[in-house]
Amino acid sequence: MWRFSLSEPLGSVSLLIQLLDLFGTAAFAVTGAFKAVEHKSDIVGIVILASITGLAGGVIRDITFNQFPPAAMSNPLYVGIAIAMAVAIFFLYGSMKKHWNLFLKFDAIGLGVFTVIGATVAYNLAGLNFLAMAFAGLITAIGGGILRDVFVNEVPIVFVKELYATASFAGVVMLFALLSAGVPLQVAAIPCIVAVTALRLLAMKYNWNLPRPRV
Repeated sequence: MWRFSLSEPLGSVSLLIQLLDLFGTAAFAVTGAFKAVEHKSDIVGIVILASITGLAGGVIRDITFNQFPPAAMSNPLYVGIAIAMAVAIFFLYGSMKKHWNLFLKFDAIGLGVFTVIGATVAYNLAGLNFLAMAFAGLITAIGGGILRDVFVNEVPIVFVKELYATASFAGVVMLFALLSAGVPLQVAAIPCIVAVTALRLLAMKYNWNLPRPRV
């Protein structure tokens, strides 16, 4: 999904982001597989929900920006990783359930990675267009999770719990500000990923939530 050329001077940074992209796909797919198991899905349901969670945000982004085929479909490695995570959870759910908090930390990393990758796709296509970058970053980061929760008839977590979409949006704002200041994309990407991940982890640790209306 990442579009840097490894021939660039900071190719090692590009490679790191590509690896993190695959890691994020795996982390999101695991959360989808866990959710499917908790709702007593069979192996097909687990694979489908894991794939939706790991891939749907990027697919929606690419279709919206008229990028065909979507990156997740043109590189079978992404689909393969999502399916592999689903099968792993199918067989190992009992022993891996106790490590759920660790997977939530992986999910936070995935949130940061997908936010920056989505915003970068928009930047490559539309330049410094904040609305395009915000939409692409958010839909890539939270689109799969929203569909995951809707498919199992739950209120999406991004609407009710902690700072999730807000952390993603903050990452887009930071990336836009750095790019506007002339910081190269390859240099700006990593601190933005770290910022989103850190904000999400802090929100989970201290139970930070946005204000809600009194009813």
